Amino acid sequence: MTIRVVVADDQELVRSGFAMILDVQEDIEVVAEVGDGAAAVEAVERLSPDVALLDVRMPVLDGIEACRAISGRSACRTVMLTTFDSDEYVYEALHAGASGFLLKDVRRDDLVHAVRVVAAGDSLLAPSVARRLISEYTAATARPPALPESSAERLEVLTARERETLLHLGRGLSNAEIAAALVVSEHTVKSHVGNVLAKLGLRDRIQAVICAYETGLIAAGSAGPAAVSPSGE
Repeated sequence: MTIRVVVADDQELVRSGFAMILDVQEDIEVVAEVGDGAAAVEAVERLSPDVALLDVRMPVLDGIEACRAISGRSACRTVMLTTFDSDEYVYEALHAGASGFLLKDVRRDDLVHAVRVVAAGDSLLAPSVARRLISEYTAATARPPALPESSAERLEVLTARERETLLHLGRGLSNAEIAAALVVSEHTVKSHVGNVLAKLGLRDRIQAVICAYETGLIAAGSAGPAAVSPSGE
């Protein structure tokens, strides 16, 4: 099955470079290259791709608003392209529906891997982006609204073991690592993860990380950097 991708970046060289890397893969087809967020939304609506790569900062419509529109209108998954030292919208973009974050200096193989991971329905954060998300945005006093129904009281719907699972998800552990920590099988962990996401109305493991911090299950800065397992395994 071919993964159809839209690449959106206002820098032509960056856009073309990413497109060239992806288009030579046997299982990936770049169906459109666009230079602004509005064009990205239009391309997604017209071409129904599987994944959209969106620069955070674009003219006409920025990447966050484009992500929000795409996530709200289609099944297309979005990966945000960000410059670690200057972009300050990671937290907001995750709320808008982003399934992954990559730095613009991402390695060729990592870019290809990210598209495949996100197309498969999993989530991905570059480790440095995850570190920024947790250390800064979850500790900020002025933040975007919390995820739907992710208040501390909402955790009462979870069993004790599901709360433990959420705690480990928030710390960035893979399913295998959670299984070792809880002394259960990976199959059981997958079941717990599914229950946590369903009960809290969370889309994926990235939102689970945010939820663990927003609800106070993990205090910001207490667990060190967390990176969401690319494969969710």
